[in-house]
Amino acid sequence: MKNNLAIFGGVPSYSTPFEERKIIGKNETDGALKVLNSQLLSGFIGGPGKFFDGGHEIKNMEKKWNEEFGSTFSISTNSWTTGLQTIIQSLNFDPGDEVIVPPYTMSACASTIILNGCIPVFADIHPRRLTLDPQSIEACITSRTRAIMVVHLLGCPAEMDKICEIANKNDLIVIEDGAQSPGAMFKGKNVCNIGDIGGFSFNFHKHLHCGEGGLITTNNPKLAEKCRLIRNHGENLADDLEEGMLNNIFGSNFRLTELQAAIVSPQIENIKNIVTIRNKNVDFLKERLSGIPGIEFQNIESESLHSHYMMPIFVDEDILEIKRNVFLRAINAELPIPSTWDTNPLAEGYVKPLYINKLYQRKIGQGRNNFPFNQTKREYPNGLCPVTENLYQKELLLTPLIHEFISRKSLEAFANAFEKVLENIDSLKSLKVDKDILDPIEVINNNKSIK
Repeated sequence: MKNNLAIFGGVPSYSTPFEERKIIGKNETDGALKVLNSQLLSGFIGGPGKFFDGGHEIKNMEKKWNEEFGSTFSISTNSWTTGLQTIIQSLNFDPGDEVIVPPYTMSACASTIILNGCIPVFADIHPRRLTLDPQSIEACITSRTRAIMVVHLLGCPAEMDKICEIANKNDLIVIEDGAQSPGAMFKGKNVCNIGDIGGFSFNFHKHLHCGEGGLITTNNPKLAEKCRLIRNHGENLADDLEEGMLNNIFGSNFRLTELQAAIVSPQIENIKNIVTIRNKNVDFLKERLSGIPGIEFQNIESESLHSHYMMPIFVDEDILEIKRNVFLRAINAELPIPSTWDTNPLAEGYVKPLYINKLYQRKIGQGRNNFPFNQTKREYPNGLCPVTENLYQKELLLTPLIHEFISRKSLEAFANAFEKVLENIDSLKSLKVDKDILDPIEVINNNKSIK
């Protein structure tokens, strides 16, 4: 006999709270206490001298990253947003220059382009890889294009061989955003070591974190030096610099603290273990849920390595014969109400495609003349990136329940909830819910979402 679904008032299939992700342990605590006892919470001074590049903990953390991932240069920042801001400023683009970027990403990827007086040009993404589609990139290139910003979304490495080939052919810079993908590899190469410059996030819900923070990586010594200058009031060193380094070095305070560096430093040594556990958890769920009509998973070439920030699940509403939002809420109703972001069973749609935001639709920029949008005739209409819009509106589900602290019992419960809903799917075909899209950080009581 089939059980009644919890969304209709039946007993949920699992009620034990999911395991929260808690990565601050003894090594992080010891490192933080060492810094606190030293009284030196930041080692930076915004002027010439040995403290221009920070104190012991900053330098140690940056060195440790280089050793672990093979980067030549690492430059820490106080967030990944300011890391992107630093990178684009270091490239010395002119107002109105264009940077190709995916629309399915954190808003900072595009806003930092605008803040540097440049124009974000949105290229569509691969429907399963969720990273920039090389064919869409080529269609976006004009005489004003200067760079391609690649986002390795959810830990999946982009097709860097094809993208770099396009960039080389058109003399373009390749920026890699690895905020969600430390430890990921494309065909044996670490992400953010393949293009010209890139980096990672240490925000609280990323693989490694110290609350907030970022890290720029590059193998280019001049770009590394420019980034260091921009990070820390580089104008104060102008008298000591060669002529070619003086462009656009007016800096800010984008500096990470000694305390944060000491917290994230021991985590760097554990990233490969984190990635291994996450990938095993994803493999388990794929095996449990494989072969279900209307459900697909993400797969990449065997010589590459995913690092799974979240696990994407793709649904076909026509095959399931119910809307994605009904399917999601029925599954979530079977499972415990989340206590944190990383215990939320399922979310849908990821982020709204950036160009659908009113600021892009209306081209609202800075000042009375809406700079830099007054430098371009490009428009941002609905339908600009149809693959992205379809994923957002209909296809994509996401779960963070593959993190390294989740138990096998919890994974089993998640898979069981899927199977219970699928067994009773006919009962859901007439349901409607009161909110079309539930994003990954929104926590709701699904039993209150029925009309």
